[in-house]
Amino acid sequence: MHAREQVAHFDTDAVRPLRGWLLGANTNLPRDISVSWIVPVPAHFHARYSAEWRTYRYYIFNRMVRSALTEKRAAHIRRSLDHERMREGAAWLVGEHDFSAFRSSECQAHSTVRRVARLEVERDGDWIMVEVTANAFLHHMVRNFVGTLLAIGRGDERPEWAREVLESRDRTRAGVTAPPEGLYLWSVQYPDAFGLPQTARSAMIAPPFGARV
Repeated sequence: MHAREQVAHFDTDAVRPLRGWLLGANTNLPRDISVSWIVPVPAHFHARYSAEWRTYRYYIFNRMVRSALTEKRAAHIRRSLDHERMREGAAWLVGEHDFSAFRSSECQAHSTVRRVARLEVERDGDWIMVEVTANAFLHHMVRNFVGTLLAIGRGDERPEWAREVLESRDRTRAGVTAPPEGLYLWSVQYPDAFGLPQTARSAMIAPPFGARV
């Protein structure tokens, strides 16, 4: 899985300019991780529990021939997908539901009820993007959503099958878990009172790499 906007917090007694924290952190991080901004927050802030909404994107490269530029950055699906059918199936999963059918066997959440505010499927050429926003997610919930929608997009299942899977609350009824390569934590939304930078929602469907491959 990848992350475009992962938020973390830490406690410290050290005093230094925010620019120093930013540059110092990036100097010591691996090359595939970078800090974009640092701001002070009140003691009661928590990067996980203070979040109101989280948005994930899942990128699918849908053509017969793979692209070297998408290796480990997107799921490559050779078989043609009907994104309109996938969109119809996705509509059944929006709202507050018991998502037991979409949790992994390793999930340790006490409650399986989540509120999905948006679940969109868009296509741009060979790219298909699945974007989902919810108050919280179960383990592998997004990848299990995508696996179910892929079965619908291939024509193996009807769009209404997504509703049947949801209502069954049975993980064995859902599609196969989609590969991790296509999953991105896209953004996390917090209450305005914390004053955190909010990244504008991108209208771009294709990912910011290899858009023309």
